[in-house]
Order: sequence, then C-alpha cells, then structure tokens
Amino acid sequence: MSGAARPHVLGIDDAPFDKGQHDPVPIVGVMMEGCDLVESIAIGAFPVDGDGATDFLGDWISGLRAFSSVQAIVLGGITIAGLGLIDIESLSTRLGVPVLTVTRRDPATSQLADALESAGLRERLPMATGAPRAFRLVDGLYISHAGTDRKQAARLVEATLRKSRLPEPLRIAHLVARALVTGESRGRV
Repeated sequence: MSGAARPHVLGIDDAPFDKGQHDPVPIVGVMMEGCDLVESIAIGAFPVDGDGATDFLGDWISGLRAFSSVQAIVLGGITIAGLGLIDIESLSTRLGVPVLTVTRRDPATSQLADALESAGLRERLPMATGAPRAFRLVDGLYISHAGTDRKQAARLVEATLRKSRLPEPLRIAHLVARALVTGESRGRV
C-alpha cells in the first residue's frame, strides 16, 4: 500500500439479529476509496454463532469482484453474527492484505471469553485470547491489526475517518446491514 492517501478499504459488518434465530445473519461489505467514495457493496450471510467465520470471510471476500482492488479490510471486532470468531492473522495471510479491527472500547476489557464459555463454545477460547492486542489511536478508538505494522494500521484508519470515529467503510456497512433487517438505519455510528 505504501502510504496511499486514499486507500481502497473494505469494511465489513453484520446486521442485527435475535440470539436464537435460525436464519443466517446478513453480512455487508462496503468498499471505499478513502473516506468519501463508495465503490461497491456486497451482501452475504453467516449463521448465528456459526463456526468457520474466518474461512467464510476468506471465501466470500476473495470471490468479490472488487477484491483485486482491496488494500485493507476493516472489521468491527473479531466476531460476526454473534460468536462467529475471526482469526484476523489467518485472514490477512490468506487474502494477502492487512486486516484491522476497530472498536470504541478496549477489547482487553471484553466479556467475549465469558460469552464463549456460557454458550458452550469453549473450544473457541484460544482464538479469542490469541487475537492481536489492540492499541488506542485516540479516545474511543482501538485498533488491532494483522498483516501490517502499527504505524501503517493507524494510517489506514486515519485515511478512512470522516464523520465519526469509525472508518467510513465500516460505518456505512453498519448502516446498510441495519437497514436490511429493520428497514432503516439508526443509532450511534
């Protein structure tokens, strides 16, 4: 990527869902150049608390028409569709691009291990506890990264910020995912 001011970043978020629902959860990907140009939107689906989230994302992302332009992927954490765990290091290696997670709260204080334990998914604990440590970019924005160094991860996120503390590709993916399920977007993004 070498310092591009307008990186092509794919933001991925899941839609709201009910804990016990049987239908898969919509997954939305939004590809943007920088923080203001949407280039493509893709929609997939993943089972609630499903296993194999890393493989699912690897297959789904690599099959997107826009994949050849992707310079980084940004996720809103290491889970999708509830407790579907993503190994961002494996995903980055498989796709050959940096994979970042951004959260508003420090993931070190997360209750993910307790949630996995309660759901009977103890076998996923090593993946959760082995995730790369996050660093605080600014108050209310924590970044974890794979496939790049800390400095470049910060640059990628900063190049995609505009309206909020979340990168625009992720923010827009969140809006679209919510609208798919509820009919319109709302809430803090």
